[in-house]
Amino acid sequence: MPSPKGTESDAVCIVQLTDSHLYADPDADLLGLDTSDSLGAVVDLVLEEVSRVDLVLATGDIAQDGSERAYRRFIAAVEPLPAPCYWIPGNHDDATLMARIGADTGFSKDWIDAGNWRIVMLDSSIPGAVAGHLSVSQLELLELALDGAGERFVMVCLHHHPVPIGCDWMDPLGLLNVDDLLPRLRADRRVKVVLWGHIHQELDQQLDGLRLLATPSTCVQFARHSSDFATDTRPPGYRSLTLLPDGGIETRVSRLQSGLFLPDPGAVGY
Repeated sequence: MPSPKGTESDAVCIVQLTDSHLYADPDADLLGLDTSDSLGAVVDLVLEEVSRVDLVLATGDIAQDGSERAYRRFIAAVEPLPAPCYWIPGNHDDATLMARIGADTGFSKDWIDAGNWRIVMLDSSIPGAVAGHLSVSQLELLELALDGAGERFVMVCLHHHPVPIGCDWMDPLGLLNVDDLLPRLRADRRVKVVLWGHIHQELDQQLDGLRLLATPSTCVQFARHSSDFATDTRPPGYRSLTLLPDGGIETRVSRLQSGLFLPDPGAVGY
């Protein structure tokens, strides 16, 4: 069982990629933006900026069309990153197909132990729906992960946002059974951070000592504080996190150069 003490070398360095929305067709685009090219550019940016990567976490909407070719293309796209990658499904994904491919490739795990941390990977997707929900089996998985974490600190990952983000159209499309998740996490002092995707924008909040983090998409960005669906001109990006051995968290969002990979300004939904 790890001690909560440690050296800087015991830190866990993570890159989060989210909402890549790949298609089977490499020439397909989302709202006029080439999602394959933008993911490749973000991976190149990670390789340029991040000197150490221990884990890559892909937090849903890997594919836009839920196709096996799209998932295989994602696996190929992240192969240059010098660390294992683990994924969870989002509302556009085929969770059953992802689990099958993930079992063969090692991309699917219920949790990952690294350094003084346990990283729990929850599936919040509902087949055929945009909003999210944690099933009884996923809540039981969370309990198993917490019960066996020992003295480790805990980060919980899911696709859907568990708190309001100030977007009228997006807020109803988050996690529907928040009351089954947040009170449990807030009651456990080992749980330090919740990490998600889905909202295609950056968020960093605190809730009773619990860090709440969301990350830009590797493709289209959504406008913050919008009443109706609206895209943003901010470029695609990723999040890097350093999970420190004492339970601290260092994190930042990095984006591609402004003006790159802009969606169709007339887009009204996807």
